[in-house]
Amino acid sequence: MKQEVRNSLGKLFLTTQYEPAHHWVYNNWIGYQSFDSIVQGANVCLGLIAASGSACLLNDNREVLGPWNHAVEWIASDWTPRAVANGLQYFAHVVSDDSLAKVSSEEMHQKVEGFEMRMFSDIEEAKSWLNAKKKLVPTQAGK
Repeated sequence: MKQEVRNSLGKLFLTTQYEPAHHWVYNNWIGYQSFDSIVQGANVCLGLIAASGSACLLNDNREVLGPWNHAVEWIASDWTPRAVANGLQYFAHVVSDDSLAKVSSEEMHQKVEGFEMRMFSDIEEAKSWLNAKKKLVPTQAGK
């Protein structure tokens, strides 16, 4: 079931859902992201990872406006260890090549440890990569 995450003003900044047909969690981040929105949304996503047992995350930043490097340290030091503890192994990160969000994504890619992260500009390539990777996870084989 798709969850819509909104800020205190009611503005939608993230839709997230577990996709059982693919056995991954899909995030679609929208607009400008504050530190608080990133923390809130990432924690909702983490709940889905934990509840689903999914080792794969498809994180879509194509609709993000502006940089979000103000949260990279928190993602690396706080969220990532919790995500790994809940089974996250593969993180496909989709971002537009010409966006300011790409700079933040590259910074995150350099700082996170514990799961394999790859950046994509094409969502279909990201899905193909995740489909190949999830076959390496024994509990997800054939799902």
